[in-house]
Amino acid sequence: MKFKRKVLLEKGQLDIAPLIDVIFLLLIFFMLTSSFIFQPGIRVNLPRAVTSEVLHRDLIVVVITAGNEVYIDERPVDMEELASRISLAARESRSLLIKADKGADLGRVIEVWDICRQVDMKQVNIATTQ
Repeated sequence: MKFKRKVLLEKGQLDIAPLIDVIFLLLIFFMLTSSFIFQPGIRVNLPRAVTSEVLHRDLIVVVITAGNEVYIDERPVDMEELASRISLAARESRSLLIKADKGADLGRVIEVWDICRQVDMKQVNIATTQ
């Protein structure tokens, strides 16, 4: 004995209005939360120069703040560690970029420059704003 079942397939329409609402709310959520992400860093007020150019090489960045603190890769260092890191970079033939604040002592910048000369650093640059 065979029973026949009648299966009716009804074609319906998918309502996409709730889907659009959810996508819109997610978009607003991500836009609002992404605006609160701050990039940490060391604040340096660079001096202004007319004849500056943009460097696009692999550089070691030495930052000298207004309080005469010295940083490499956003980590504070003393002069002995600075000398060892610069000598390692000189052996690898890398360039050095000095970012000195306007309020930093010229003597501290000269100390870093002298360390570069002692280890025979070939390329030393000073960062400025245009």
